[in-house]
Amino acid sequence: MVSYLKKYWFFVGIAVVVMIAFVVPAVGVFVKTHNILTIVIFLGFLTTGLTLETASIGEQFKNVRVLSAALISCLLLFPAIAYFLARLVFDAPPDWAIGALIIGAAPATIASGTVMTAIALGNIPLSLFICVLTNLASIVTIPFLLNLFLQFGDTPIVLPVVQMLTGLTIKVLVPTAIGQMLRPFLKNAIAPYKKALSIFNQLIVLMIVLNAVSSSTARITQAGTAIIAVFVFMIVLHVLILVMNYAISRFIRLDRASTSAFTIHTSQKTLTVSYIVWSGHFATLFPMALIPAIAYHITQSIMDTLVAHRFRERMEREHASAPAAGAPAKTI
Repeated sequence: MVSYLKKYWFFVGIAVVVMIAFVVPAVGVFVKTHNILTIVIFLGFLTTGLTLETASIGEQFKNVRVLSAALISCLLLFPAIAYFLARLVFDAPPDWAIGALIIGAAPATIASGTVMTAIALGNIPLSLFICVLTNLASIVTIPFLLNLFLQFGDTPIVLPVVQMLTGLTIKVLVPTAIGQMLRPFLKNAIAPYKKALSIFNQLIVLMIVLNAVSSSTARITQAGTAIIAVFVFMIVLHVLILVMNYAISRFIRLDRASTSAFTIHTSQKTLTVSYIVWSGHFATLFPMALIPAIAYHITQSIMDTLVAHRFRERMEREHASAPAAGAPAKTI
C-alpha cells in the first residue's frame, strides 16, 4: 500500500484535492483570494529557470525543419484541432470548447515531457529545445490565437491582447529568466534538491486543481455525466495529437530517438500557463473552462508513460539486434 502511494501519489493527490474542493470549497477560494497560488506559480517558474539545462540545445536551433514543425504543430494545429473539434462535440456549455482552446494554445510541458523522453531513450536536447521554443513563442501566440479563434463562436469574444501579452510576460517569462540568470551561481547548490523541486511543481498543479474545482463546484455538480464526456474527449484528442505528431516526425525524417522526443513532448501541454490564462480572463464568465485542461493533463500523464515505454522497447530491440546483425547502431 505504501509503495503504491509513493508511486502514484500525484493521482491520489488529485482525488484528495477534488474531495476537499467539494467538501470545503472555501480552502480553494482562500488560496486564490490571498494570492497564495500567484506567489507559488511565480516560484514555480523561478525554479524552472534554475533547473532548466539549456546549454545542450543550441545546435537544435539550426534545424529549421524541427523548429518550424514544433511551432506549427504545438501552437497552431493543436489549438485549432482542439477548439473546432470540441465545438462539434459539445453544444453547451461553451466552457468545454473554450477550455479545449486554452489548453491547446498552451506551450509544451517543461519537466514532464523531458522525463518522458528520457524514459523513451529519446533525444533529450531536442525535447528541451521544444520546451524552450514553445514556452517562449506562446507568450506571443496565446493572446493572438485565442482572440482569433474565439471570433468563430456563437457569441464572438474579444480579448485584451496587449494585457494578456503583458501578463504572460510578467508571470511566465520574467521568473523563468530570473531563474536562468541565477542558475550559473546556484546550480550546484540546488542539484541535491532537484527531485524536491520537481515535486514542488507537481504540488502547484494540485493547488490549481483545488482552486479550479472549488470555484465551480455547483456548476460541476449540475454538469454531471458531461464531465465524463469531457475526459473521454480529451483521451481521444490526445491520441489524435500523438498520431499527428508521430506522422509529422516521420514526414520530416527524424531518427528514432528524435521521433520519440518530438511525438511525446509536442503533444504535451502545461496546465500552469493554462491556469494563468483562465484565471486572468475566463474564470468569471466561464468558471468550468479549466476542467478540460485538467482532464488533458491527467490524460497525458497516464498515456504518455505508456507511449514512452513503448518507444523505449523499440529502441532497446534495435540496439540489441544491431550487433547481432554485424552492423553498427544508428547514430542519433
